[in-house]
Amino acid sequence: MESFTVTQKERISELGGGPELMEQTFESSEERNKAFRELEKKLVRECRAEISKLVNEKHMTRTVETGRILEQWLMDEGFTKVVTPTIISREMLAKMSIDDFHHLSEQVFWLDGKKCLRPMLAPNLYVMMRELHRISKEPVKIFEIGSCFRKESQGAQHMNEFTMLNCVELAQVKDGEQKQELERLAKKAMEVLGVSEEEYEIVVEESTVYGFTFDIEINGMEVASGAYGPHDLDPAWGVFDTWVGIGFGIERLTMALNKGHTIKRYGKSIAFIDGQPLNV
Repeated sequence: MESFTVTQKERISELGGGPELMEQTFESSEERNKAFRELEKKLVRECRAEISKLVNEKHMTRTVETGRILEQWLMDEGFTKVVTPTIISREMLAKMSIDDFHHLSEQVFWLDGKKCLRPMLAPNLYVMMRELHRISKEPVKIFEIGSCFRKESQGAQHMNEFTMLNCVELAQVKDGEQKQELERLAKKAMEVLGVSEEEYEIVVEESTVYGFTFDIEINGMEVASGAYGPHDLDPAWGVFDTWVGIGFGIERLTMALNKGHTIKRYGKSIAFIDGQPLNV
C-alpha cells in the first residue's frame, strides 16, 4: 500500500487539508499521485474561492474582525482606547521584573543597550492608567491593541510578531472583588465572540511575572491571560489602587475560533491571508 509522500502531505496541509485527507492509502504510486493531483486542484479552488470572498465581499480578515469585536465590546463597557509606543526602555522591562537574569530577557528583541521592541503591552499601560487616574481623580478603564515581539519557538502556536489586546481597570472594583470582575470580563469576552461556556475554561497558571494568572483556554490552548492587583510590581509604577487586567492573543484566539492548525495562517504575513495560502 502507498501513502502520500512527505512533500505531498506538506502541500495538502498548506492548502488547509486535515489529517484525514493525508492518511489515505492507495494500491500503487500511480494511483496515489493521481489522487494527489485531483485533491490539490480541489483544495486550490476552495482557497481561491475564500480569498475571492474576502476581497469582494468581506473586506476584513477574521483576525481583524476578532479584534474589532473585542474593541467594540470594551468601548460599550466604557473603556477608552489608547495607543502607545512599540519601542520601550530596558528600565520599563526591569520594572516588570524582566532584568538580564530573567529567562524572558532572552526572548526580547533588543534594538540597542537601552531600548527594545515591546514583548508585552503592560509596561505602557501601567504608565497610562497611573497618569489618567492622577489627572482625573476617577477610576480608569483603558485598553490597547497592538503588536508585541518575542523570540518565541517557531511552533504552531507561536510567532515572533503577534497582536495583543489588553484591557485594564484601575480603582474600579473594591479590594476582594478583583477575581469576580476578572471572571466577568473573561466570560463576557467569550460571549461576544460566540464561544459557549462548554467550549472554554478558565484555569489558574503559574506566571514568572505575576506569580499566577487566570487563563482562558479553548481546547486546551491559552488564548487570554488575566491578573489583578494590588501586586508586588505596582509600587515601582506608582500604582497603589486595585486593578484588574486581561490580555488576549488575537491571532491565537482567531485560530481557536476557526479551529485552525497553525497560527501563521492568521498572523501578519505575506504567505497567508485570512487563513488561506497565497501559493495557489
